[in-house]
Amino acid sequence: MKVILTLVAFFWILSVQAQCYEEAAVAYQKQLNAEYANPAESPLTEKDLKKFKSLDFYPVDMQYCVQAKLVRTPDEKPFEMPTTTDRKPIYVKYGELHFTLMGKDCKLDVFRNVELTKKEKYKDHLFLPFTDLTSGNGSYGGGRYIDLKVPEGDIIYIDFNTAYNPYCAYNYQYSCPIPPQQNDLMVEVKAGVKEYKK
Repeated sequence: MKVILTLVAFFWILSVQAQCYEEAAVAYQKQLNAEYANPAESPLTEKDLKKFKSLDFYPVDMQYCVQAKLVRTPDEKPFEMPTTTDRKPIYVKYGELHFTLMGKDCKLDVFRNVELTKKEKYKDHLFLPFTDLTSGNGSYGGGRYIDLKVPEGDIIYIDFNTAYNPYCAYNYQYSCPIPPQQNDLMVEVKAGVKEYKK
């Protein structure tokens, strides 16, 4: 699947994910808008691209940037992740993220795309798909994604302000991983990109 962020912005944003920075979330939103406005990168249909001005974001709120404990699961076997089409890319569970969000204890599984991580630029890339109580009620019903980077230790920051929609939310021609059932958060994540309304 086409990478959401351009390489420069992608790695810059990951580099500041060691902590929570409001300016990083704002920069992310600007970069995402720039990509979606660019015909060479945008997942939007030709019709939608002509009238595109900006994605609809929840206001940046640093309450949605949390410190998580990463519990690595090195013995996991690769598996075929279901997508919105017949395509079944190979992923492997990298670990579990334990954190507190809005007063609730939460856990999300985080994954690696086996083929993507064979490339030097993405060897430390982690994929975090999730749904929450806003899915289908403010945010895209099919869930959202966050890109993370493998940390040196067992602490990782999850900035839900950088949660983005799969390309399928904009164009049915794309094939997108479906967030697994165990990654359904029982909390409203009012951060990141909202549902796309044409």
